[in-house]
Amino acid sequence: MTVTVFFGLSLAELSALAAAVVLVVARWLPPGARRPSTWAGAAALAVSAIVLAVIGIRWQLIPVLAGGAVALTFAVPSLPRRRAGRPARRARWWLALPGSAACLALILAGAAAAWALPRPEFPTPSGAHAVGTTVVQWTDPDRAETATSRADDKRTVVVQLWYPAQPDPAARRAWYSGRTAQEARLVARGEADYLGLPSFILDEAARARTRSAPDTPVAAGGGRFPVVLFSPGLGGVRTQSTAWAEELASRGYVVAALDHPYDSAVVTLTDGRTIRTRVASTGDQAEDNRRAAGWTAVRAADLSFVLTQLGRLDRGEIPGLLTGRLDIHRAAATGHSLGGAAALQAARQDPRFAAVIDLDGFPRDPVPQPFNQPVLALTHDVKPGEEPDYIPRLTRVLQLSTATSYRLTVPGSAHLTFTDAPLFLPPLPTLVGSLGRTAGPRITAAATVAFLDAVLRGKSGDLAAALSRYGHLTVL
Repeated sequence: MTVTVFFGLSLAELSALAAAVVLVVARWLPPGARRPSTWAGAAALAVSAIVLAVIGIRWQLIPVLAGGAVALTFAVPSLPRRRAGRPARRARWWLALPGSAACLALILAGAAAAWALPRPEFPTPSGAHAVGTTVVQWTDPDRAETATSRADDKRTVVVQLWYPAQPDPAARRAWYSGRTAQEARLVARGEADYLGLPSFILDEAARARTRSAPDTPVAAGGGRFPVVLFSPGLGGVRTQSTAWAEELASRGYVVAALDHPYDSAVVTLTDGRTIRTRVASTGDQAEDNRRAAGWTAVRAADLSFVLTQLGRLDRGEIPGLLTGRLDIHRAAATGHSLGGAAALQAARQDPRFAAVIDLDGFPRDPVPQPFNQPVLALTHDVKPGEEPDYIPRLTRVLQLSTATSYRLTVPGSAHLTFTDAPLFLPPLPTLVGSLGRTAGPRITAAATVAFLDAVLRGKSGDLAAALSRYGHLTVL
């Protein structure tokens, strides 16, 4: 695994960057320093390029290597020793100056891209358990797939489970975006396409590995674990909040995150089919609201179906690692964005859910009614005049709960703060907030763990005080 040292770069990449800069500068050094600097820079660039070719060159380093190679062409004429009475050859200054500037711009662009789009480093879970993960696929025989015209096509979901596991230091860590390297690349590029970005932009996310081990044995002890079902954002995929899921699993929860076919950007089924999203906005607000309500209803039904399947898994009706270890009577419906809206609707429709977590999701239930579960709603730092309907509508829905609910606004956050996005997207405040690479996922996990421990495990303590540490709290 490549280890970053500084500025999102590995040692070999830092060496290539430094060598490229030396080659640019060498042309402008005094005669006595020019020759050794050029030789040193050329040698370091060649060695770095060879090492990177072996371990894999990130696309961000291509401009760095190209800039260094072009700079070398300006420095090479000064390498031959000058003859008596003749000055050393150098590229003419009026050609070298714009060339050096262009090379330096390439090099800096590559370094900036490496910093802005790094390979995500997932935080080590802080709980007592190691974390395992497995992926299952379930088909609901009682629901037709509404996104297709085939009468025999039944609703299928792909679910990834994170669970407390037995520690195995030798276990290979799971890929971030898929079960295999090929699936990880496919999903990352599908997400980039969905976002309208060049397909290679998320290549580093596809190469990342997480802190969980695939299909490792469940933690010993024989106890049952509360379950937390998770629905991702619109077009999102099941792995979009892996850091959060791994933290919960390390603390004794089983997290079941869903891929919603024809909604999630890319879903790979066990028969080899790859299903792309079919969700799209029309630009007409009324029509888009109607569509969002339909997608939310499908997702809410998916959450209820998966809870049913988890019960069958626990009873042994479905074979799996977690038979006899799931406490579906302590289950939470959770989600981000549209998934948060689906979690609220699922809880209103399905009393088996004991709690709800809405991560910055605008409620979409067309007929909101009273429900009995407590809710934790995390919202981004809404600025004055921004999304004027969001907080009022969310507050009205939370007030329909007959239990105490909590709305927590996290200062410095943005919509994607509550996902893994800060770990690998450019740290732009409007995109991922201003909390840095790791604070968003850490705060999301800490607040939700405090809530789940209180409502699912009955842990005593002042929940409102615990939540207030992370932002502006409103208790409803």
